[in-house]
Amino acid sequence: MPAMNLSVGLSVALVALGRNLMRSVLAMVGLVIGVAAVLTMVALGRGARESVAEEVTSAGTNLIFVRAGNYTRGGDAVNIPSGYGRATTLTNDDAAVLAALPGVEHFTSEVDDRARVTAAQDDFFATVLGCGPGVAEVHTLALASGRMFDETESSASVAVLGRDVADGLFGADVDPVGSSVDLGGNALTVVGVLAAKDDTFDEQVLVPVATLQAMMEIDYLSGITLATEKAGDASEIAEEARRLLRERHGLDQPESEAARPQASGDFAMEMTGEMPDDFTVRTQAAKALTQGLYTTAAAFVLASMPRLDEVSSEEMVNTLTRANSTMSLLLAGIAAVSLVVGGIGIMNIMLLAVTERTMEVGLRMSVGARRRDVLSQFLLEAILLSLLGGLAGIGFGYVSAGVLTQFLGWPTFISGQAVLMAFGLAVAVGVLFGYYPALRASKLDPIDALRYE
Repeated sequence: MPAMNLSVGLSVALVALGRNLMRSVLAMVGLVIGVAAVLTMVALGRGARESVAEEVTSAGTNLIFVRAGNYTRGGDAVNIPSGYGRATTLTNDDAAVLAALPGVEHFTSEVDDRARVTAAQDDFFATVLGCGPGVAEVHTLALASGRMFDETESSASVAVLGRDVADGLFGADVDPVGSSVDLGGNALTVVGVLAAKDDTFDEQVLVPVATLQAMMEIDYLSGITLATEKAGDASEIAEEARRLLRERHGLDQPESEAARPQASGDFAMEMTGEMPDDFTVRTQAAKALTQGLYTTAAAFVLASMPRLDEVSSEEMVNTLTRANSTMSLLLAGIAAVSLVVGGIGIMNIMLLAVTERTMEVGLRMSVGARRRDVLSQFLLEAILLSLLGGLAGIGFGYVSAGVLTQFLGWPTFISGQAVLMAFGLAVAVGVLFGYYPALRASKLDPIDALRYE
């Protein structure tokens, strides 16, 4: 249809739809519901996938714990150098180097202590964790109120309280954000409160790592925690972290024969002569599997960890993929039914319009309108009707997704692609279900149409 005819056609279409406004609105209701359902279902599906992926990531299999000191005992029987115990050789520079490893997504440096925290007349004996702002991403911590301290507050006098600490100091009904607490004679401003998670963080006070180092008058770290992008890479990255730290701490340098650890026991093997680590590196999976095991038994478990990480990661990915496929098919079915219902509504209205405007069609054709002009006009009206319904449906889709998130707590995510898809479906419905009424109008005989009453 030429540009001039298109503008005329749009004017005629708007007049025709406005002539029976209530009927046009009712015809769009089905399509509005259909498009809103598509957008809402896609938002739910995407939100569910993001939520499941986050839960899989936060399950702990992607965490690597690097701790200062090496308290391994009994490793001489299986050729594992052991010793050193407490060490002060883990530094902020070590943390920066490990954070730059390929596959590491988040990290936090850590210093820990036990101290009495006081506020007004109340006190709480808590674990104080000096950490970086990345601790929230590493451990997937949520905030009940306030915020996490950021990079600009690396040595500021601020604190984030665990749920139990906040309740113990201020009461369950009081938001302590903005209040002050005393830690070892140092006043700290509360900037956030963690949502209840588990006993580990509920009874902790988080402060910037440099702040706690200054309070303790130390310049070393007690630990570094890394979060990898993929759980299956944890063992490989942990081994690379160990290699880097040994190199940085000078543990691969030759040493005297007398200083080398000596193997003993019934299963003693020839020692390699390498100096034992002055740190420990464990993945979360390895830590859980070797909990309580003697070193000789733990060594055999750890030897199989790379393969176990790979299998666990593969199983999780396969499970997630199957769940997503099932959900996608279910949502597609619901959306298809909704759109078909909306399309049938548009088809019915357009068929009724063709019947009511039969004499108009005959008159237009008698003065020179071609069949394709009639077809284009009615098809344009159907598409315009579906576009208006699609726009309204997109708006309702945003509203319904927000309602689900606000009142039911269901995660939703609406992307630009989802909006374009919903808009495209609206156009497709207008073309598919408007074509038959338009074709029927174009095939009317002009003489019979003019005689129609």
